[in-house]
Amino acid sequence: MYAETESGETTTQRRLPLLPLLAFAMTGFIAILTETLPAGLLSQIGAGLGVSQVMAGQLVSIYALGSLLAAIPLTVLTSGWRRKKVLLVAIGIFLVFNTITTLSSSYWLTLAARFMSGVAAGLAWGILAGYARRLVPVDLQGRALAIAMVGIPVALSLGTPAGTWLGGMMGWRVPFGLMAALAVILLIWTLVAVPDLPGQQAAQRLSVWNVFLMPGVRPVLAVIFLWMTAHNILYTFIGPFLTLSGLTSQIGLILLLFGLAALVGIWVTGALVDRHLRRLVLLSLAALAAVSLVLTAGMREPVIVFVGIIVWGWSFGGASTQMQTAAADAAGNHVDVAQAMVTTAWNLAIASGGVIGGLLLDNAGAVSFPWALLALMTVAFLCAYFAKKHAFRPGARNHY
Repeated sequence: MYAETESGETTTQRRLPLLPLLAFAMTGFIAILTETLPAGLLSQIGAGLGVSQVMAGQLVSIYALGSLLAAIPLTVLTSGWRRKKVLLVAIGIFLVFNTITTLSSSYWLTLAARFMSGVAAGLAWGILAGYARRLVPVDLQGRALAIAMVGIPVALSLGTPAGTWLGGMMGWRVPFGLMAALAVILLIWTLVAVPDLPGQQAAQRLSVWNVFLMPGVRPVLAVIFLWMTAHNILYTFIGPFLTLSGLTSQIGLILLLFGLAALVGIWVTGALVDRHLRRLVLLSLAALAAVSLVLTAGMREPVIVFVGIIVWGWSFGGASTQMQTAAADAAGNHVDVAQAMVTTAWNLAIASGGVIGGLLLDNAGAVSFPWALLALMTVAFLCAYFAKKHAFRPGARNHY
């Protein structure tokens, strides 16, 4: 049974409300899969729209740009709206523009539709974490967020390979049509199963700048940027890196192992995040740093690469829940604005990882990747380690 506090800020129950949380997970699944689908279907999309694969690749970039530009402004603009209304608007945008992508024969119309889908993602990511946390007591918030974010690794590990396979078999438009169909199901699911909550009253809101200046917010954003930049250097250019160990033909298996390890990581995070957030963050950062160090010497050894990929996947699986929990703890009642900043930092890191990885590949080769990762992860670990007063605090979260 749900019960709202006097301030109208929180609705809680002692047990995890699985139906609403799984609706949030499906929202994340649609957002991530909508973003990543073109990457595995560039040749088919290019042929279908009459453009080169390079131009088709911009359908991924423009989505990230839409999310990057929209997250903070739209979160601020809709902060006073009821939460269910905002979520329905985001899902509705996914429905409309995935449908346009499915039917469009014009590259420029498809590009515009992809930008608007990215806008929907920016809006959704800005509210999902705060919405999930407000449905449960403080001692269940970490587990609730882990369930709400499970759509991310599921989309990466299972959804993207399945969508690529389906697009190769039946044409690239079919997976986008299925995304639109899922959005219809999710609209109905949200209307029926997700409880509504009020937005934030005007008198309680802080400006974006003031939220950014809150003591714990900036360290969390810094760790996100460093961690995800390192991750995306290797993830974006995993193909060239695997040529060093002769595993290029095994890329499908390797990405599957990465995804399965990520699912284990999010399960471990969900079980422990409310009691051991700081330890989880430091362990995850140290794990990728250790993988980077081992790969500097063993990048040409298939067994070492396989083991490194599995540990990397495990460390990445809990990243979203850990970072969003840390950001929300640091921002308190201003969680939605902080989560929009998290979205912005995450997308900047995706872009930075692609740019830095490309420069490294062109100028130093894939052998430079582990060294770059090691440098970035060392700084990220130190940022988290020394920020324990206001961010990544020790102890159980319900004791804060």
